[in-house]
Amino acid sequence: MPGHDQHDHDPDGRFADELGSVLRSTGESFALDGRPEMVSGGLARGRRRLLRRRLAVTGGALALAAIGVGGVYAGSVVTPAGPADKASVAGAPERTGDTSATERATPDTLKPGEAEIPLSEIADVVKANTPAGQWRFDGLDGKGQGLSGTYDDGKGEAAFGIFLARAGRSAEAGVDQVTCPSRTFVPYDHCEDGTLQDGARFMVIQGYEYPDKREETKSWRAVLLTKDGFLIDASEYNAAAEKGAEISREDPPFTAAQLKALVTAEAWRPLLRQIPPLPTAPAGLGAQPGATRKAPPEVSGDGVPDTLRALMPKGLKVAEKGGEGQFGYVVVDDGEGKSLVQVNVQYGMGDVAHQLYGSGDVTTLPGGRKLKLSEQPGEKGGAGVVWWSADTMTKKGFRVVVSAFNTGAQHEAATRPAPALTMEQLKTIALDPKWAKLPAK
Repeated sequence: MPGHDQHDHDPDGRFADELGSVLRSTGESFALDGRPEMVSGGLARGRRRLLRRRLAVTGGALALAAIGVGGVYAGSVVTPAGPADKASVAGAPERTGDTSATERATPDTLKPGEAEIPLSEIADVVKANTPAGQWRFDGLDGKGQGLSGTYDDGKGEAAFGIFLARAGRSAEAGVDQVTCPSRTFVPYDHCEDGTLQDGARFMVIQGYEYPDKREETKSWRAVLLTKDGFLIDASEYNAAAEKGAEISREDPPFTAAQLKALVTAEAWRPLLRQIPPLPTAPAGLGAQPGATRKAPPEVSGDGVPDTLRALMPKGLKVAEKGGEGQFGYVVVDDGEGKSLVQVNVQYGMGDVAHQLYGSGDVTTLPGGRKLKLSEQPGEKGGAGVVWWSADTMTKKGFRVVVSAFNTGAQHEAATRPAPALTMEQLKTIALDPKWAKLPAK
């Protein structure tokens, strides 16, 4: 997940507009993320990874979970046996009157890879593998892959959610779900990841629901990726609801060790086996009758982050670097304070060009390439943060956007008056021909 091709919340609504256009123009979508124009169904590989990378820029593993649990694994997770407002997944219960989840979760409309696991069985495993306390679950008469509710050990009610799914067609498809994110993008108090004796991989992270407001809701979670490609994702909070509820306790009830013990419990295996294999062909665009468009090519590997580092002006010390695929970043320091610089390299973006370059400081270069320069306040909570970007796109929809900030992490206060790179330097990097020479498929 990331202009907004890199940022999760933008005050002008450009990300929501752009993402809505992407989904409308391709007929691909995912559910449960809260963005407009998102309905059930899995994303085709190209668009899915494009969206995941955009969110990964700012959200790391935490943001990826919103996409992963909500849409990459399955479009529908609950088949309610009662009213729609009783059905729930690993998050807030469905709103009364929102029938979309009910309609798409009937037995006749289950999507490939979805399962009808009795929610009461999921609840039984949760209760058997957590300390004694008072549980209240939503929609226990229903069926699906996710369950939410509250837990109280006498120290205050805490929201809880758990979700079971296939990560993809191979275990490697879910690796980013069990890898601790960089603190450059996600503030957290503690994170541990690793590999168990049976080959399963796990991550336990103790962070916040609102990373730019760390005095508010704490969000702790554990994710297990089994060797055969199943995901178990459990989340807990120090409030009675994930969002919009007052803090009810200092910390979520379960320790990191207890969360890890929950997701690694052997009792999940019979339930996981009820989740059918994903289809051989990617779900989404390729599976829709009449669809003829193919996913755009993608850059993979370390080419983008390596190229970004190589293009840094002389005199800048690289304090941190990272990224993969279409995204790369560096944190540089010229002796006057740290500065985050990041890049996205994307093919097939022509269908949203009119939204990206329809306003602002836009220039059409020889050959028809668009260039948009922008300076605006940061929007991740860091005091005094400014965000400069050079956003370019060729007539064929090849987009390179480079951004720089006057801080080493957007959620932290500014460390300098302006980014370490000038707007002219950002423009030069974005227009460099090396980006188009990176292997893509």
